[in-house]
This record gives sequence, structure tokens and C-alpha cells, in this order.
Amino acid sequence: MKIYTYSQARQKLANILEESKSEEVVIRRRGGDTFTIVPKKSRRRSPFDVQGLKKLIPREDILEAIRESRERF
Repeated sequence: MKIYTYSQARQKLANILEESKSEEVVIRRRGGDTFTIVPKKSRRRSPFDVQGLKKLIPREDILEAIRESRERF
């Protein structure tokens, strides 16, 4: 764990953000407040990647509903 003062963190922000990927980084302000920088885990997912539903609907009923919805337009 590395600890930086607020002034140090302002001067080295890009480096500190990189460091936070491999170890805990703490920034301490003059008044005693401390903050931990933790990288947010990115999840590269398609917007079409949706969780399925566990319903016992027959395939034919689903296909029929799709056909009906398409006929309306």
C-alpha cells in the first residue's frame, strides 16, 4: 500500500492511477481524511448480451408471438 499526500496526488495523478491497478493507493489530506483509489473493473459486454429467463414456454408459442408482433407493422 502506498500513501500520498493530497499535493503529491495532484502532481502525480496519472502515475497514481496506474499504480492503483496493482496495489492499494491511499491519499491523505491535511485534515486527516483518507481516500482509497480502487480501479473499477471494466466489463466489455455487448448491449445485446442479456440474461435469459427461465420460463417453461414452448418454442412454438414464442415463434407464434414473434410472427404476430411482426404482422402488426
